[in-house]
Amino acid sequence: MASPRLLRTCLLAALSAVLVASAAIGPAQAEPPDVAPAAVTFSDSFDGPAGAAVDSSKWQIETGDNVNNHERQYYTSGNKNAALDGQGHLVITARRENPANYQCWYGTCQYTSARLNTSGKFTAQYGHIEARLKVPRGQGMWPAFWMLGTPVNWPDSGEIDIMENVGFEPSTVHGTLHGPGYSGSGGIGAAYSLPNGQAFADAFHTFAIDWAPDSITWSVDGNVYQRRTPADLGGRTWVFNKPFFLILNLAVGGYWPGDPDGSTVFPQQLVVDHVSVTTGDSPVGGAVRGLAGKCADVAGANSANGTPVQLYDCNGTAAQQWSAGSDGTLRALGKCLDATGNGTADGTTVQLWDCTGGPNQRWTVTAARDIVNPQADKCLDATGNSSANGTRLQIWTCTGAANQKWTVG
Repeated sequence: MASPRLLRTCLLAALSAVLVASAAIGPAQAEPPDVAPAAVTFSDSFDGPAGAAVDSSKWQIETGDNVNNHERQYYTSGNKNAALDGQGHLVITARRENPANYQCWYGTCQYTSARLNTSGKFTAQYGHIEARLKVPRGQGMWPAFWMLGTPVNWPDSGEIDIMENVGFEPSTVHGTLHGPGYSGSGGIGAAYSLPNGQAFADAFHTFAIDWAPDSITWSVDGNVYQRRTPADLGGRTWVFNKPFFLILNLAVGGYWPGDPDGSTVFPQQLVVDHVSVTTGDSPVGGAVRGLAGKCADVAGANSANGTPVQLYDCNGTAAQQWSAGSDGTLRALGKCLDATGNGTADGTTVQLWDCTGGPNQRWTVTAARDIVNPQADKCLDATGNSSANGTRLQIWTCTGAANQKWTVG
């Protein structure tokens, strides 16, 4: 579980993303129009000469210590502990040193490191937020990629930990939510472990969330391992439908990881290949292809309430052109994709209906290409694993099967 991070600063993002469904009629006509790509709202691939500091238009550098977690490092300014390597990476380095007689909460500091955030420079609400990282190794190491809600008033303003790793768990990372009544060791989260004892420090991995209204989904290398909605909070307040900013840092020691010991080798590095935030909120629609390459389709191109949404040969008509709204809806023919009767059970069909803003009309797309209704915590599904024209679409417990995978374009 993530530990309290009172004074952190974090990424943020924007995405409510998804495109699903489409309409079935007659023989193929025109070629489907090009689908607008997801909008990149923040991106840093850390290009630049070796030794250069990060782009100050995107990141600010925090300095000082952190008594709240009893961390041991002093965060330095400029490029002292955070610099480009000239090969398209940011390297955050933790060292056992104190070159400037830095003072920490426990006395003279023993370590230096760096922490960056986008506060005041970039915030977003919803989106696909990811970083490709190679974490350090060793007892006491605590790298993190995370976000804080604005304005910061922790824990009431919220914290989203996209990835935390503690050195004594080399094969495991954690994703956690913190908010009022569920902060610190009481955060709501889950862990993801690599198979066969592989260590995260051995290679780069991509850590991401897909964030939509009332839904956050975590993945590692495209493998979804947790999804959280207000239903997981036991009646406590969901504080994640507002802007957040990004944070990258490498802490040394603290309550959760424990302090370095004789086995810890310094320096240690958190290497960042890229950070990006993309949104699928585009006015331009597109087809959503599923099983056997067929499209989600509004039956008969009929815009009446209650019209079934089905699988059908892709034909490029308006009945197969879907757009994703910033409210988490998927829209075609001026109406919304709707879980019939506000149902949440396996087998609940989906249909076209007037947009109401209800939770049965909210959808999010994960990195694993699932289209999920957060209220039900279920996936859009071609019934019976059938690719026949007219196969009704429904929601079903997410299984990872081919009849629940969708591709835009």
